[in-house]
Amino acid sequence: MQLIQTLVTRGLLLEGDRFRASEAIKASPDYPPHQVLVDKGFIREDVLLPVLAEEFGLELIDLSQATITKDVLAAMPQKLVHRKNLMPVAKHHGTLVVATGDPFDVYAIDELQTLTGLHVVPVLAPPREITRLIKQYFGVGGDTVADLAEAAKGQQDDVEFLEALETDDSEMAKAAQEASVVKLVNQILVEAANERASDIHVETEEKGIRIRYRIDGLLQLQNLPPEINRFALAIISRIKIMARLNIAEKRLPQDGRIKMRVQGREIDVRVSIIPMIHGEGIVMRLLDKGRMAFDLKMCGMMPDIHNTFKQLIDRPHGIVLVTGPTGSGKSTTLYSALNEIKDEVTKIITVEDPVEYNQEGISQIQTHAKIGLTFGHALRSILRHDPDVILVGEIRDLETAEMAIHASLTGHMVFSTLHTNDAPSAFTRMIDMGVEPFLVSSTVEGVMAQRLVRTICPDCKTTFVPDVDAMPLDFPLRRGSVKPAPDLAIQKGVVEMMATSAASDGKLWKGMGCRACRQSGYRGRTGIHELLINNDVMKELVVQRVNAGVIRLEALKAGMTTLRQDGWRKVLNGTTTIDEVTRTTAGDIS
Repeated sequence: MQLIQTLVTRGLLLEGDRFRASEAIKASPDYPPHQVLVDKGFIREDVLLPVLAEEFGLELIDLSQATITKDVLAAMPQKLVHRKNLMPVAKHHGTLVVATGDPFDVYAIDELQTLTGLHVVPVLAPPREITRLIKQYFGVGGDTVADLAEAAKGQQDDVEFLEALETDDSEMAKAAQEASVVKLVNQILVEAANERASDIHVETEEKGIRIRYRIDGLLQLQNLPPEINRFALAIISRIKIMARLNIAEKRLPQDGRIKMRVQGREIDVRVSIIPMIHGEGIVMRLLDKGRMAFDLKMCGMMPDIHNTFKQLIDRPHGIVLVTGPTGSGKSTTLYSALNEIKDEVTKIITVEDPVEYNQEGISQIQTHAKIGLTFGHALRSILRHDPDVILVGEIRDLETAEMAIHASLTGHMVFSTLHTNDAPSAFTRMIDMGVEPFLVSSTVEGVMAQRLVRTICPDCKTTFVPDVDAMPLDFPLRRGSVKPAPDLAIQKGVVEMMATSAASDGKLWKGMGCRACRQSGYRGRTGIHELLINNDVMKELVVQRVNAGVIRLEALKAGMTTLRQDGWRKVLNGTTTIDEVTRTTAGDIS
């Protein structure tokens, strides 16, 4: 309780909180007292650590930019790294400098000196920073690989499965059910969920396996301990058991699903397994229901596009299409649109493959091709179910397209997706499927094309003066140095508006890289959008079967902002960077 007295004396802890703080520490005897105070919200960690450093006579260090050499790592017993959360920082002349987040645990330092025979000098650092470095240098799940599962005894498991797992008595199943393998796979899932990963890629190679997380749309390789290769087959078998798949089948692709709760958040995992040259490759798509918020205002639309799209989805009948490649946020936009128009007097039915997120107040149907429940067949039944709004997960074929058009012609509002690169191409894609042009022109009210770009990390965001000559030719700040293409010349007002919205001193924004964004400079994603509203001229062009380029010209005349232009607007207002826009969109200069 001396720590509490010190904090009260220094005015860092209220006198009225003394008793509650003392009781909280007594109630958690297995945890460091200072960590209890931080976790319970009595004091911030950045305020408490300098006090601890002064009281214990330790140096407080910043590990955010630390680089640890191999000889330093080799000097550290791995079991103490994980069990005591100790991270070696430097080694010189028989002295090992070790970062600790718990200065009260003097026995850990004594044990380390005994095991290494070195003089150990402890320094103080934030526990989360130490954990991050341990994962970076010793690998995700390194403690389990080193058979340290006993460190978690008495603690509640972070992963809870919402469906009973079935297994058999085969050798593969027994190996996959060993405590160390179970804990290792759980750690991989927990780490991915905490890092906001959308996918986990487990890839078998000639010398073992590698694991990559897709974070904010880009794959990031995870550092793994070399010993993990010994457990490669067991890891794959464990994932198969979790997904209720056949662990003995290694020649054919398999698809499964895992329902689990990670640290209190319900997560749905779609598992795809495909045989490769050196073994089986696994991709797990994580659908974190606890972090999804389907709000149209949060989709990243600029005010003009948001207002027009809101008017579009409020229409009584017709078809609204959202287009883009896989992983461009189409489903999120459609779910957000449904939530925007959902009320007690509107009947909304969806047909999806698969149903990714359960939405309250919306009737959702899961297609099942093996028994004949396709999009087209489900749509026929839906029309007899008295809906007002219908969502079709994807228009893939002529049957689905014709049923969607029939639904719109009979007074229903239909939302769906297409895989096209831009909005004007949606018309030609439906005609290519075999739909009559006059039906396409009379039913499709609007098309939204979109992409996802990474947003600049708010914690390390800073301004800089860009090199104008290195900018893309169609970037607004270069408008005087290049002649725009004919279709862009139509939109002089839009281009001028975008250019004048830039900072008067010509500065843009970027992320410097910090702990919060894993030194990438980006954190999170937002959408860039291209919204085409069908008009009489475009309807006539569609009936004439013109190509998408002609429709695009007319849409630009009507005021459509292209994906590229919307991306530039988000660069100029400091949301994203030029590199992100050029990575996800094609140029508008011909």
